Amino acid sequence: MEDKAVQHAKKKSIKAYKPAAKFCSKCGARMADHKDRFACGRCKYTEWKANK
Repeated sequence: MEDKAVQHAKKKSIKAYKPAAKFCSKCGARMADHKDRFACGRCKYTEWKANK
């Protein structure tokens, strides 16, 4: 029998970390990649993505 933690880990799908593609042009921090924009959590700078 497998350990319960091992069984739980097999059931749970974990999304791989994808590093942000951009850095903030104002403060240099890594920007969060949202569906429609890139946003800086440090200085609140936002760059909107182009509409497709």
